[in-house]
Parts: sequence; structure tokens; C-alpha cells
Amino acid sequence: MIGLDTNVLVRFFALDDPLQHSRTEKFIRSLSSVEPGWVSLPVLMELLWVMGSVYRFDRAGTITILDQLLSRQEIVVEQSETVYKALQLFISGNVDFPDCLIAASAKAAGCTRTVTFDRRAARETGMQLPG
Repeated sequence: MIGLDTNVLVRFFALDDPLQHSRTEKFIRSLSSVEPGWVSLPVLMELLWVMGSVYRFDRAGTITILDQLLSRQEIVVEQSETVYKALQLFISGNVDFPDCLIAASAKAAGCTRTVTFDRRAARETGMQLPG
């Protein structure tokens, strides 16, 4: 496996620098299921933050990025099953992806509940308000 840094994925999705995008696209095409690229959770979260805050990707853009990463055989996303479940929460709800990932990660870890002060996250992801 080959670890992928955030800036490589940003260049792939942002399409803002033709030369770097071309190099990144060529590199991604060179990956395979035998030697895949690995996307850690910190890289995934940083990627989504950059794409949303710098490049103004909206909810649909976030869904597209996650779907593309999860569906490519030459890309391995850390805890992909949990990320996929978080994506399903994100698609069906109205909360930010990090909240969905927090809820899905806690469930995958065997937590009996996840406590938050975020009322919307509690309502839409199954987390609970304290008290």
C-alpha cells in the first residue's frame, strides 16, 4: 500500500492546477488492487475540510468525494465500513459529515451511546444529549 497525503487528493479533486492534477491523475491510475493507495481518517477529514472551506464544495460535492474514494478498488479508506455507514447517515440527514463519522465510529467501537450537546446531531445520528 502507498499512503496518500491530503494534498495529493486535493489536487485530484480540486482541478485547480492542471499540471498537479495531471500528475496526480497519472499516479492514481498507476495504483491497483495489488498496490492500492491508503487514505487514513485524518487525511479524509482534512480533505473534506479543505474541499468545503477552500474550494466551497457543497454537500453533494462531499458525497461525490466520499463515494469515489469508497468505490475505487485501487483506494483503501481506513475503516471503510464505518466511513460508509457515516456516509449513509450524512446522505439521509442534515448534519455535518464529522458528526456522522463520530456516531458511526462510536457504534463500531461498541459504545452503548455517544453523548453530545449538538441537538441536531443527537436527533439525526442517534447520539444522545447528556443528562
